[in-house]
Amino acid sequence: MKLNGRRESDNVEDRRGMSTAAKAGIGGLGGIIIVALFTLLSGGNLGDVISNVVQSGGLTGLQEEQVEGQREFTEEEQELAKFSRQVLAGTEDVWTEVFQQMGRKYTPPTLVLFTNRVNSACGSATAAVGPFYCSGDQKLYIDLSFFTTMKQQLGAGGDFSYAYVIAHEVGHHVENLLGTLGKAHQQMERMDKVNANR
Repeated sequence: MKLNGRRESDNVEDRRGMSTAAKAGIGGLGGIIIVALFTLLSGGNLGDVISNVVQSGGLTGLQEEQVEGQREFTEEEQELAKFSRQVLAGTEDVWTEVFQQMGRKYTPPTLVLFTNRVNSACGSATAAVGPFYCSGDQKLYIDLSFFTTMKQQLGAGGDFSYAYVIAHEVGHHVENLLGTLGKAHQQMERMDKVNANR
């Protein structure tokens, strides 16, 4: 993808480099679903992915205190952060126009870049959970190391794959704004866990 010269979104909170002290809690499954999708598309073994996530504690989010840390970012990390801001800006432009055509106003989400662990209005999560959207604060959360994992472990590297991940989470934000996400959550609450996860 050629993003040279494209604007970068201002709707970004860069929390990278903040260290966290874990306490306890539970997390979400959004990132696991994305990893599973890429695994299936690339011909990988879904059982191996699930096993690795469980062994690494990917199903366990953590409550934490965030402490400002001193950390230098690599050139690759900085490029991925810039790329993420540019992709988010592109989604803002597209969805603003689409909402205008519907006679509505688009409120863009905030992208939160973090390292290792993060707190959100939906609870705490580790990087092992992967990217996720929280309707409680209308923010997308991503540890940029997820892109490295996609490339090295899933063979799903490249700008298109990375942009897809961000656009996918923005899609959940659009569902939230349109009320679709809330209806899905209400329907899931009336189901048992197995059917709700499906």
